[in-house]
Amino acid sequence: MSHPTFVQRTGRRFAALAAVTGIYFAAQQPTIPPSEMAALANQFHFTSYPLPEVPGCVHKMVRAVHPSLNHIRSWISSVGAGVALNDIDGDGLANDVCYVDPRTDNVTVAPVPGTPARYQPFLLNPAPLPYDPSTMAPMGALPGDFNEDGLTDIMVYYWGRSPVLFLRNDDRSTIPTAAAYTPSELVTTNERWFTNCATTADLDGDGHLDIIIGNYFPDGAAILDAKGAGIQTMQHSMSRAFNGGTKHLLLWAGVTRNASPSVRYNDAAGVLAADISHAWTLALGAADLDGDMLPEIYFSNDFGPDHLLHNSSTPGHLKFEILEGERGLTTPRSKVMGHDSFKGMGCDFADVNGDGLLDIFVSNIAGEYSLEESHFLWINTGDQSKIRAGIAPFVDRGEELGLSRSSWGWDTRFGDFNNDGVPEALQATGFVKGTKNRWPELHELATSNDQLLSDPHCWLELKPGDDLSGDQINPFYAYHSSGRYYNVAAAIGLDRRSVSRGIATADVDGDGRLDFAVANQWDTSFFYHNDAPSVGAFLGLHLVLPLSGTQEFAAYPGHPTGALRGRRAIGAQALIHMPDGRKLVAQVDGGNGHSGKRSPDLQFGLGNLPAGTPVVADITWRDGNGQLHKQSLNLLPGWHTVMLGSAQNGRVAS
Repeated sequence: MSHPTFVQRTGRRFAALAAVTGIYFAAQQPTIPPSEMAALANQFHFTSYPLPEVPGCVHKMVRAVHPSLNHIRSWISSVGAGVALNDIDGDGLANDVCYVDPRTDNVTVAPVPGTPARYQPFLLNPAPLPYDPSTMAPMGALPGDFNEDGLTDIMVYYWGRSPVLFLRNDDRSTIPTAAAYTPSELVTTNERWFTNCATTADLDGDGHLDIIIGNYFPDGAAILDAKGAGIQTMQHSMSRAFNGGTKHLLLWAGVTRNASPSVRYNDAAGVLAADISHAWTLALGAADLDGDMLPEIYFSNDFGPDHLLHNSSTPGHLKFEILEGERGLTTPRSKVMGHDSFKGMGCDFADVNGDGLLDIFVSNIAGEYSLEESHFLWINTGDQSKIRAGIAPFVDRGEELGLSRSSWGWDTRFGDFNNDGVPEALQATGFVKGTKNRWPELHELATSNDQLLSDPHCWLELKPGDDLSGDQINPFYAYHSSGRYYNVAAAIGLDRRSVSRGIATADVDGDGRLDFAVANQWDTSFFYHNDAPSVGAFLGLHLVLPLSGTQEFAAYPGHPTGALRGRRAIGAQALIHMPDGRKLVAQVDGGNGHSGKRSPDLQFGLGNLPAGTPVVADITWRDGNGQLHKQSLNLLPGWHTVMLGSAQNGRVAS
């Protein structure tokens, strides 16, 4: 038997490479007939409302930056818009918004537009803590119950200082005002951080929420100091940059619950390897991907590979192992998890293909005629044996499913907006809006020697008036029966051209229709109310941990008010068994993504479920002592509050 020659082997490899290149970089995406696109779009309708502003604030359109960065001040000023939807006033509905507006560098708390005006919009001010607006700026806000008293606190993270916890004073009778919050330092090291993402999760399984911080520029930098000396440092590579700010895993260490609330955290330093800890992180997410109720961590990194960390921690002791994907003959290196060289800026979890496993949608840069990397849709194969071998059981199917291309991507967000049982996908896009296209210069920079990149003097000019993917429409992807997602944003009236950063989702009025808000950079931010004329049945779950050990496990109709107000069970999972055999799964989100934060509620579309038909919900969670529990309930469609108490036999209360 003859063996192939070197030339023959090389030719075959070249042919395979050419085929892959054609598939990923040359092929046009499939389309559907206009009539089918119209039918798909007709399932959705939204009414937009500008987010409320506190009067009298002066707007700017770019930040003052360090003198060595002045010629790229639009690049440096390209982040900071963030938005969260949550129940801040304690009425049981996620009808409050907390958002960051870079035009004013204010953090505003207000009722969601279109809901009752329960209180006046107000600003979160870190005073009397040290804060210099000439060298510091807020980048995002993360609501959560940090001191476990049943009241919603808010963590604000910044460039130029460490995050601040705004702890709600323990007076449940007062409406939210600025005076109702006590600013508290998250850490006391007086370090200068440049944070662009944060989430909460019970990392070590002790029953308490920990905090993950993703920093961007190197710690101690002077990025926003317009009077600073010397030269600031940029990333030292476009594809393997590991000189960014330090990540922090902060373990919950205790609280006080009184008129002066407080909470303490210990920084678990040294847990992450240097290349993981110092990547330039813009988004992160935590979710249990292997069924042990310990959350894995996905870091979405700019200028280099993303990282998926498998969690094998025990209470008080963090332990993570990096998982990397496998490469096949026809798989480009950058389509292998942990080996990409892209510009990660968003991530979210959902079961896209209905197999009961969470998949991951990751934003990169994927704009035609600019930089067409690819967004990732990491599909979970469920092969647990690979995890034990250090292999990520994920394959990218973004191109096949229609989610790989759009523009310069930021937050990604899944949600079932028509309640048909299949999630839609939203994406914030755009970078810098202007009139002069700077992509040619950016291409030149991207192909230059990495040794030059860290010096900002070698960078292109990017100032007000310059443009990089600044005239975009945020995609709204809907699933079509052909097996792919299609962008219906323009067809449903979501055709506002903007530069966006964060997306938050919630059913703000409890009508069973999922709404969303978008944070825009250097522009007005908007809330979008879901006005779809006809949607399927739904099951909504508020999963709540009791504030004391005396409450039993039970489900109650409606929303968590009065005696049902506990702390949200971040990381708890619900698996819904549909009558036709399908399974729907979701976990309570603690703040995943870039700068958008969804509410900690679970909402499942049940499609054409006949009226009065219950579904089985398997709920898995850790209690306040870290003990694992699993209970099943038969629930009718609608909203339910599930108190994750101590009883062993669940019941549905009338």
